[in-house]
Amino acid sequence: MAIKNFAFAPATLKVKVGTTVTWTNQDTDAHTVTSTGSGGPLRSAALNTHAAYSYTFTKPGTYSYLCTIHPFMTATVEVTR
Repeated sequence: MAIKNFAFAPATLKVKVGTTVTWTNQDTDAHTVTSTGSGGPLRSAALNTHAAYSYTFTKPGTYSYLCTIHPFMTATVEVTR
């Protein structure tokens, strides 16, 4: 997953259970990968340029997330069996 031009690309990613997704920040500004709502599994630190964050999805579902620094940056990972 790319974080580029203040957006997550792709905006919707479809993966199977057990897939590890890695987000890499290609912007000069820091960004986070943070689940929307409480209790979500995605909680990255602020990612500086070229920094990466990985998460392995172990349960099916739809995981919405955003950048807490720039809340207009939103995306979704759809996990299926």
